Amino acid sequence: MATDLLREPQITIERAGAERRAILTGRWTAEQAAAIERCAAALAAEAGDSRRVLLDLSHVERLDTLGAWVLDRTRHELGTAGRAVDFVGASPEHTILLNEVAYRGFQPRPATRRNRLYDVLVEVGENVVRAGKDFAGGISFLGEVMTALVRVATRPRRFRGASLVHQLELVAFRGVPIIALISFLVGCIVAQQGIFQLQRFGATPFVVDLIGILTLRELGVLLTAIMIAGRSGSAFTAEIGSMKMREEIDALRVMGLDPIEVLIVPRLLALVIAMPMLTFLSDLAALYGGGLVAWIYGGVSPDVFLSRLRAAIQLNTFLVGIIKAPFMALIIGLIASMEGLAVQGSAESLGRHVTSSVVKAIFMVIVVDGVFAMFFAAIRY
Repeated sequence: MATDLLREPQITIERAGAERRAILTGRWTAEQAAAIERCAAALAAEAGDSRRVLLDLSHVERLDTLGAWVLDRTRHELGTAGRAVDFVGASPEHTILLNEVAYRGFQPRPATRRNRLYDVLVEVGENVVRAGKDFAGGISFLGEVMTALVRVATRPRRFRGASLVHQLELVAFRGVPIIALISFLVGCIVAQQGIFQLQRFGATPFVVDLIGILTLRELGVLLTAIMIAGRSGSAFTAEIGSMKMREEIDALRVMGLDPIEVLIVPRLLALVIAMPMLTFLSDLAALYGGGLVAWIYGGVSPDVFLSRLRAAIQLNTFLVGIIKAPFMALIIGLIASMEGLAVQGSAESLGRHVTSSVVKAIFMVIVVDGVFAMFFAAIRY
């Protein structure tokens, strides 16, 4: 017990005028942490109003990182209070340790003045670069998909027909109710607003032209594409992303199977096949809703509605929307598959990429619709 007491860190303070000499003895190591803190507190209290404090380490038996850090912290605190503090009598090893663990106060970073316009331009530039990388990655991924399609076409046995039928059921058959309902309601709303505006000019029957051309050329395919992006595109991203998280895609590669052939080709084909059919059903539902509202609010009977509809639209009016459908389906499938394959090993990553898939798909669908609109206007189709 006596030996242990001798080894405990102790401090003796000698006074000489305005100077204090603190003589440190014992073992200033981690196992004596509590005693070291008591000695440091005693030193700070005994320093009083002295202008100079000397910490004599010549009698310290052992000093480790914790003891050195507490001593340097105490020196820093006394120095902040206006006292000059120095270490004396330290061995070369102790001096090196004290220099390495020198106490540093954590000062807050000075607030830098930033130009808001500069930050906005930087963010815009970063987004442009990111969009360019996404576009280049999409082109590369499209090339991989086309290569897989060629392999499947040259070797029909590699094609997974059961998977295609299953995806068609999920995308087309089970998507009919919600797409038909949304298209019906939107057709009703467009007809109602069109009637209210055209009544001012006594041109209520022209609402049939409005509904027919708008629905067949733009509204039907656009509504269908947005619903497919939100419903099937997000499902594709979640399914492929979950498989990526559970390393099932790596397992397919180990078994000698191409994940693009097994997972992506059937889904893309299902989207490309289902999209025109769903667009056609969406057109019918929107026209039915518009005709119903025109009858109720505008007094346009079904016979008059059908006769004016036949006069207002032509075959090219219908084909414009149908031609867009496969391209929109391809874009939705590519974006959903790419985002699914980009998922990392966390649920946060999965949610982020599912959200990104839906947002990017809807944005690109609208962009493609605008490009087609300019193209068909240029060729007057």
